Amino acid sequence: MGVREIFHFVAAVHFWGGCYYDWNYVKIPAHVHNMGESFGFSGKLKFLTYWNALLQATFFTVCLLNDFIGTNENIPKRIPLIRKVKDTLMTSLALPLSLFVALTFWGIYCVDRELILPKAIAPYFPDWLNHLMHTNIAIFILIELFISFRKYPTRKQGLRVLCIFMLIYLVWVHVINYYTGFWVYPILTVLNVPSRIVFFAVLLIFIVLLYIAGETLNNLVWRKQLKALKMS
Repeated sequence: MGVREIFHFVAAVHFWGGCYYDWNYVKIPAHVHNMGESFGFSGKLKFLTYWNALLQATFFTVCLLNDFIGTNENIPKRIPLIRKVKDTLMTSLALPLSLFVALTFWGIYCVDRELILPKAIAPYFPDWLNHLMHTNIAIFILIELFISFRKYPTRKQGLRVLCIFMLIYLVWVHVINYYTGFWVYPILTVLNVPSRIVFFAVLLIFIVLLYIAGETLNNLVWRKQLKALKMS
């Protein structure tokens, strides 16, 4: 295997391992903090962080499969389905969502960690797992941006996929609140309804800007290849 294949293998194992450990071994007692409560099968699936970690694990698995049964050519004569799936996942979800999770988590953490990762749950959530879920996601996906070529879809198509994903999660958060009476993230408990609406709107605008930033960075890194593709 080459460097790219090894990277994709390590990344896939890294995130699948983190998801497995978090699901099976991180148990936050409800009496310690209500973040440990579950509604139905929600469990870890109430957190966007866990959704994103599963997405990264799936994405890098697709990357690894593409290495062997797809293609990494900059201008392939025929684009295999696995390559189309890989590029769509990267551009529409994996890149903007990982940057969103990392930046919002650490941004809120620096202001007041109790609003995002209360000290009470620290004994149950190890530091290495915290960095896997909230730091490595951005590092790994940025490395991928620099080592593998992809052409972005139209902005309308890419943002449609991203916004649908985010709206589904937003509905899920409110479903959990409706049936349990608590918010998945402590920061939501200190906001009234108007402030919460503004908060969600700002976050949606922020992730859209991250999508555009990712698209812009990709076009800068691969400008020669994209120019050649356009002329072919």
